[in-house]
Amino acid sequence: MATVYIGIGSNLGTREENCEKAVRLLIEGGIAVTGTSSMVETEPWGVMDQQQFINMAVEAQTDLGPEELLAALKKIEFDMGRLSSARWGPRLVDLDILFYDDLVMKTDDLEIPHPFIKDRDFVLIPLAEIAPEKMHPVLHKTVKQLLDELNK
Repeated sequence: MATVYIGIGSNLGTREENCEKAVRLLIEGGIAVTGTSSMVETEPWGVMDQQQFINMAVEAQTDLGPEELLAALKKIEFDMGRLSSARWGPRLVDLDILFYDDLVMKTDDLEIPHPFIKDRDFVLIPLAEIAPEKMHPVLHKTVKQLLDELNK
């Protein structure tokens, strides 16, 4: 089984309920959620003219490979009613693979670790709550170190 970290965000509808539902759907889909962070309200990133987000992170165990996990996350987004939107625009729910064990990979559809982890406080704050000592396999820094650097 792989240990994965997934970022969850929402800025449309009842944001907290959307995040909670996403966690339930992960579990119902056979992904064993082993840890959840608190929910934090954060500023939008990339496109600033939109409502604030609720973000959280989960730790989970899965037998799915990276591409299968991505497909499962996209299905949850679709099943919850997410429509195609502008990059970094408003969304009902957004699920991102942050880490997949210590895997480093890049395809047209998927990059692990997530390429913007080090730049996003809305990822690092909840992730540091559940996995402060998780080592970034490319940057060779812990999540806590990345958050500290971002906050400087």
